[in-house]
Amino acid sequence: MAHHTHLLRLRAPRHAARTAGTLAALLVATGALAQETQTITVTGRTLAPGTFVGFGDQAAARTPLQALTLEPELLHDQGITQLSGLTRLDASIGDAYNAEGYWSMLSIRGYTLDNRFNYRRDGLPINAETAIALDNKERIEVLEGTSGIQAGTSAPGGLVNLVVKRPAGTLREVRLEWREPGSLLVAADLGETLGTQGEFGLRINLAAEHLDPMVRNTRGRRTLGALAVDWKPAPATLLQFEIEDSHQRQPSVVGYSMLGDRLPSAASLDPRHNLNDQPWRQDVILAGTTASLRWQQRLTPDWRLVVHAMRQRLRSDDRTAFAYGVYDPATYECAQWCDRFAPDGTFTYWQFVSDGERRRSDALQALLSGRLSTGAVSHALEAGVLRSTYRGRFNDLIFDIAGTGNIYGTLDTPPAPGYPDANTDRDERSTEWFVRDAMQFGARWQLWAGLRHVSLERRSIRTRPDADGSLGASAYTHDATVPWLALAVQLAPKTMLYGSWGRGLEADVAPSLGRYANAGESLALQSRQLELGLKHGDEALEASLTLFDIDRGVAADLGSCDGPATCRHVADGSARHRGVEATWQGRAGRWGWQTSAMWLDARRRGSAQAGIDGSRPTNVPAATLRLGGAYHPAAVSDLALQAAWLAESNRVVLPYDQSVRIPGWSRLDLDARWRTRWAGTALTWRVGVDNVFDRRAWKESPYQFGHVYLYPLAPRTWRASVAARI
Repeated sequence: MAHHTHLLRLRAPRHAARTAGTLAALLVATGALAQETQTITVTGRTLAPGTFVGFGDQAAARTPLQALTLEPELLHDQGITQLSGLTRLDASIGDAYNAEGYWSMLSIRGYTLDNRFNYRRDGLPINAETAIALDNKERIEVLEGTSGIQAGTSAPGGLVNLVVKRPAGTLREVRLEWREPGSLLVAADLGETLGTQGEFGLRINLAAEHLDPMVRNTRGRRTLGALAVDWKPAPATLLQFEIEDSHQRQPSVVGYSMLGDRLPSAASLDPRHNLNDQPWRQDVILAGTTASLRWQQRLTPDWRLVVHAMRQRLRSDDRTAFAYGVYDPATYECAQWCDRFAPDGTFTYWQFVSDGERRRSDALQALLSGRLSTGAVSHALEAGVLRSTYRGRFNDLIFDIAGTGNIYGTLDTPPAPGYPDANTDRDERSTEWFVRDAMQFGARWQLWAGLRHVSLERRSIRTRPDADGSLGASAYTHDATVPWLALAVQLAPKTMLYGSWGRGLEADVAPSLGRYANAGESLALQSRQLELGLKHGDEALEASLTLFDIDRGVAADLGSCDGPATCRHVADGSARHRGVEATWQGRAGRWGWQTSAMWLDARRRGSAQAGIDGSRPTNVPAATLRLGGAYHPAAVSDLALQAAWLAESNRVVLPYDQSVRIPGWSRLDLDARWRTRWAGTALTWRVGVDNVFDRRAWKESPYQFGHVYLYPLAPRTWRASVAARI
């Protein structure tokens, strides 16, 4: 699915049960466990400290940007096992083509995150073109806003950082989770401290899941094994190693589309129906191994050196029966309905097979951080260098017409003839030098300054020659420096007003295809952000109000693109997103609440294409609301009753016609959590139901691969889990 746009332009248009027994045996064999501390929490969603975004360890109320931390308890309460589930937790995080059985795609502040550049793991860049397991993650940190200060090249909406679980003493926990109609997850979290003085620590995470989602005939399975080791050879030295291996296989689910010039009624279609249900379709396989080694050395009480290396190896077989437009199988041409289905629900089935995809990412960072004073000004300094590489190797692929389908009832079609076509191999190297300084002037004023210099090299070559013998090879280098500044004043000990300005960078390149007159030409797309924010944080209340203005360069194809050298891939104006974010979370007595809202005015400007300026981008709602509440009744100890209301306004469907929009929607989710003890074991029981009223609506409308897609809200879904810690 990741390469469909490339191909269309070329063509023309009982395992889980066994694992559960093993994990239970592990739990029993490990013996007695530490006592669990009982706490009452609202959600597990908090504003993040400054460790992720740099500038040293800063309290949330004293950090001049918007970042949040999502704790495991919140994810477990709402049954979230995939990154796509984060859209339920914060108004600024949205769907951006989230298909069952494929990797997650998110947006922040209306900008789609780049899965190759906007994701971090313990602060180092990783490739998110895979199914990322959350079972061994301590928390998820989300930076909202300009990402240039933290990443050299990335989309400006923000960053997602996955923090791996580290050894934390003796721990024995097993969790069993069920979701209708038949998904079953069993996971174990085991930890131990070793050595005469506790200088060694171990953490093991194991998980196996039988996947059986609400969409019919999409059963699959996934597994995870992870190990983390800490060793403290000296009081000022810490060595940390960790490795994880994950595997998922499951059919992917293709979206619906427009029916000619109209939107189909979401109420009239069964969200459980699977358009990908052909006998020849195969599972999408997403597997990966990631390992890291980190050395932390305390140089003085105020200064620390950290050297961190990471290696990621991803393996995937990308396969699907793909519903795309209405095309003639003899000519691969479409007469009218190229980016949607026919009015009667008919579409063309394409067989897509890209086996043996291999992606390799490596990163090495050296970071020096500490504190010093110059006169009356104190400094929290960070300086370092990051070297990262990416290598993508792909085999020839198949993307061919297999037959015709219909959304109201599809006959089985034979597989496509399967003519091999070329793919594109890619190599990227980046060196980033950065320095950040948080300056304190007296008790109230802070000035934050950061600078990041990026040297980027990219090369690509097709896996087989074109008809003219060309391999479409391209190579380019780019150097850029991105700054970030913020001024903050502490209005009260827990309240801060700040303003910030920053720039970001994205690199693009014209595809190495004959229809482009500038094939292989590199593009540097810059972004700029202004932000004004008010933040408050104490033990009872966390709140923020943020105004932002982001302007991002956009690349587009100009010309007919219907023959050799008939179009150019160039910078074409910008996408400007201006908005307001508000969060409010707290508790009073036995009540707790969490509110998140975003209003967004997203518009194109400066485009050379007629009718584009002033238009809204596709698949971006103008208003988003997340309301959550919790109640702890006095009559039942350690019981929490929770409710969440999610609402979004309409979304534009077509990039060239603002009149076509999917309606806004809302839904109610309910959860309950009960903690108790039995025979020395701490038990946490959870039960929940998503989409209580079984609301039927189109959840999102991504315009991807030159085609309209519509994904429905999942129907009412029950889930339950129990976690045992002895």
